[in-house]
Amino acid sequence: MQTLLNCVDQALLVSDRTGRIILANLKGREYLTTLGHPDSREVNLISDVLKTQSEALLEKLEAGSAEVRLEIVSGSNKFLTTVQWMSEQEWVVLQIDPVVAQSSADAATQLTVQELLQEREITYRNLLAAYLKLQEVNRQKTVFLASAAHELKTPLAVIKGYYDLLLTGSLGRLTEKQKDILEESKESCERLVRLVSMFLNYSALESGKLVLQLRENDLRDCLDEMAKRWSEAFQRKGVRLDVNLDPSIPSFRFDYQKVQQAAANLLDNSLKHTPSGGTVTLVAKPHFWERRVAEVAPAQERRRFRLPRPNSVEVSVSDSGSGIAPEHHQEIFEDFVRVDRNTSGMGLGLAIAKRLVQAHRGKIWVESEARRGSTFHFLLPIEQ
Repeated sequence: MQTLLNCVDQALLVSDRTGRIILANLKGREYLTTLGHPDSREVNLISDVLKTQSEALLEKLEAGSAEVRLEIVSGSNKFLTTVQWMSEQEWVVLQIDPVVAQSSADAATQLTVQELLQEREITYRNLLAAYLKLQEVNRQKTVFLASAAHELKTPLAVIKGYYDLLLTGSLGRLTEKQKDILEESKESCERLVRLVSMFLNYSALESGKLVLQLRENDLRDCLDEMAKRWSEAFQRKGVRLDVNLDPSIPSFRFDYQKVQQAAANLLDNSLKHTPSGGTVTLVAKPHFWERRVAEVAPAQERRRFRLPRPNSVEVSVSDSGSGIAPEHHQEIFEDFVRVDRNTSGMGLGLAIAKRLVQAHRGKIWVESEARRGSTFHFLLPIEQ
């Protein structure tokens, strides 16, 4: 929003009904500086800038006036302002234009300039309204996804429980054909459960409700537990899952469930793109993460003062699938992006993994070439 307002060449200030300024573009802040108010947080738009009482102004605006035009004089400068009331957000919008003396230009030129200013004013108003509408649509989309996913979660859990009960033979003996059908149905149900869980996680991330439960945990136990849960899915597809967890990884503070979810999304992505007979490898090992700084010391000096122990853990998931072309390495981590349209999913797994890793102050990336498999890496700092 701030970037959008800074592109506006007209001074624009937005406040709540009490006059507290909540938005000001670059021109607006310059205007406040000329009035002797360099800090917009300490200025009241109604009492300090417009020099009027908020009750009187709001009553006039709420009575039905589309806008109120006021003239402000500051020293030798004279400004013509337009005050508008946005009832849905309860915002007071102030637009400022310098008043041009009538003797400085021809009357025809003055008329043309006035028409241009009015047209620009209408354009800015429509642009602001369109942006607010887009914000509301995006919020409604996130709320709808969360509500739909929440309503589906409970019945899907019940259905999955019935599949497990039937497959154990507790309700009667099953034929081989019946077992095969139930196994396929259970697999489809589990895939739907994963999609619902992904929608819930995405809505939580979008609404800013992500809270990390940082505790001292063992990353090897975390990843080993997650890999065992996925072993059945790999066996069904005929893909081998190799797990290599370095025993020297120390315990450190991280969110057990969130890291499991990030790694599981990478495993799910590799399983989708690896054909039967292929291999997926999960590796975790200590890593020295040398962060770049503005002033880089010479190579010999950096080696001399390098930390004696790793400061992060690197987790990687490699597959022998079709690979990813270099031009797609960045966009695959964006929301709802799927490079291969023939695979199932909504294109949220990698986007969620990226946000979870970044929430731990980590880093995620991919190394891949077309038809040569892919390796996804992410780093988790040991010292938060």
